[in-house]
Amino acid sequence: MGKDEPADQEVDPRFPSGKWAGYYLMPHTGAKRHGTELILGFAGGQMSGEGRDKVGKFIIKGRYEVTTGKCEWIKRYVGAHDVHYQGYNEGKGIWGIWEIPSDHNPNWRGGFHIWPEGVTAGSDDSLHEALDLPSEIEDPALVPV
Repeated sequence: MGKDEPADQEVDPRFPSGKWAGYYLMPHTGAKRHGTELILGFAGGQMSGEGRDKVGKFIIKGRYEVTTGKCEWIKRYVGAHDVHYQGYNEGKGIWGIWEIPSDHNPNWRGGFHIWPEGVTAGSDDSLHEALDLPSEIEDPALVPV
């Protein structure tokens, strides 16, 4: 362990601290992938970080479970809105659903996939392939076909 790494940094290979990349889907753009870049830290069941995408810069605070692979976090855009994420890490990154809670637009949600830098997402990956997502986040209506 390097001198700059916290003693409780996660050792599970599914949750490496460092640079992550990925995309999210938006309801009004169908299967179009919107890219995102993140720097995440995983330690003791807590995840935190920062990143940017076309909406702007954001910070992340949340939690993860090594035993189940389940992850939950809030992405807070600097000076703007929050986005709630629920996902599952099956070993090829984290897949799941994002949602912006709103009384005005209750269906403002979609799918996402993020992965550690150096892991290839592949050109054939999609949010509908054989993933054993927990039933509380699986919503076939949100998965592009």
